[in-house]
Amino acid sequence: MDPISASTAAVPGEAGEVVAKVTVRKGREERARLGHPWVFAGEVYQLPPAEADGHPVAVEDARGRLLGVGLANTRSNILVRLMTRQREPLDRAFFQRRIEEALALRGRFGRLSPGPDAAWRVIHGEADGLPGLIVDRYGGWLVVQALSLGMAQRLPMVLDLLQAALAPRGIYERSDVPVRALEGLPPTAGVLWGEPPPEDLVIEEHGMRLRVDLVGGQKTGFFLDQRLNRAHVRHLSAGLGRVLNTFCYSGGFSVAAALGGAEQVVSVDISAEAIALAEQNAGLNGVAARCEFQTANAFDALREYERAGERFDMVILDPPAFTKNKDSIPGAVRGYKEINLRAMRLLNPGGLLVTSSCSHHISPALFGSIVADAAADTRKRLRQLALRGPSPDHPTLPAAPETDYLKYLVAEVR
Repeated sequence: MDPISASTAAVPGEAGEVVAKVTVRKGREERARLGHPWVFAGEVYQLPPAEADGHPVAVEDARGRLLGVGLANTRSNILVRLMTRQREPLDRAFFQRRIEEALALRGRFGRLSPGPDAAWRVIHGEADGLPGLIVDRYGGWLVVQALSLGMAQRLPMVLDLLQAALAPRGIYERSDVPVRALEGLPPTAGVLWGEPPPEDLVIEEHGMRLRVDLVGGQKTGFFLDQRLNRAHVRHLSAGLGRVLNTFCYSGGFSVAAALGGAEQVVSVDISAEAIALAEQNAGLNGVAARCEFQTANAFDALREYERAGERFDMVILDPPAFTKNKDSIPGAVRGYKEINLRAMRLLNPGGLLVTSSCSHHISPALFGSIVADAAADTRKRLRQLALRGPSPDHPTLPAAPETDYLKYLVAEVR
C-alpha cells in the first residue's frame, strides 16, 4: 500500500453528510450491533467506491437496519470506524459535541491532578466516540495523534475546536507511529499550532514533578495511563527497604516509590536517554540520593540480580507490549512469564510484585494466569491485592476488548 498524504487527499466538506452505504454480511453484524466501533472490509458484501474514503458512510445490516455512521477508508482493513449509532451528519457541530463530552467526562472523573502543570488524556479515540484521534494535555501544550485517514483529513477542524475549548500555548503532532501505514498514511510529527514544546517541560502529578519529552519520548511523551497506579505504588512503598523498577522509562514509578518512603530504589531501562531523564526526575523531587539507575536490558538485569542473590521488598514490571498481533501471543506469554518468575525469586518473603501488561491481546484473565503459572513454577504463594486498569481519562468500551489494554496487578509473594 503506497502512503498517501492527508494534506493532499480530497478533504471532506464540513457538511459531514453520508455519501455511501455499506451492508454487513448476514451473520456478521452482531459485533457492530453490540457497540464495537470497527467494521472490517471482509464483513461487508461490497466495498464503497474509493471516492468515499474519508467521508461518512452509513452501515446497515442485511435487513437494512442502521448499525451506525462512520468514516470510511477502502485502503484499510478497518473499512469503517463508526462514530454514531444515529443517522446524523458528521459535521463541525458533531465534533464539537464529542469534544465537549470528552472534557465533561474528565471534569467529573478523569482530571485528577488539577493545576496548570497537570497532564491528562483529553480524547481517547474510540472510547470518546472519535476513533483514531488521541489528544493529551501536558501543562500548556497539547499532543495530538491522528491514526486514521478520516481524522487526519479533519485535523485542521479539530485543531480549531481544541484551541477554542482548551486555549493551549501550542499543539504538537506525534503521528509518527507504524499503525498509520495500515491506513495508507505516512508517519508525521511537528508543531501544528502555536509555540513548540520546550525541551525542559515539567508536569505535576500527585505532587511529583516530572520532566517529559513530547518530541522524542515514548507514546506522546509519557505514560499517562499509569497515573493512578503510580500513586498506588507511592502508597504501597511506605516502610519498604529496597525497590526494583524494571523497564523504568523516565522513572515515574521510581520517583513515586522513593517519595512513598522506600529506602532505596534501583531502576533499569535499556534506553540511555530514558535513564538520563529518570535521573533528572529523581533530582527534581529531591530523592536522587536514594535512587540508583542502570542502563541495561531488563531481562538480563533480572537474571543478573538473581545470580548475585539480590533481594527486594518490591519489584515493579512495566514492560512495553510484548505482542502487537495474535500470532505473537505465545512468545509474549513466555516473555511475561519469565520476567514475573524472576521477579518473584528476587522478592523477600511478603514482598510485593507490581506487574503490568499494555497489550490488548493479553486479556486480564490470561495475564492473571501467566502470573499464577510463574508463581507455581517458583513454588510461591500469591495473594492478589489489586487488579486495575488505566486512569479514568483512558476509558474503555465493554463492546471493544481492544480498548481494554492495560492490566496492573499487585500481589504479595511468599
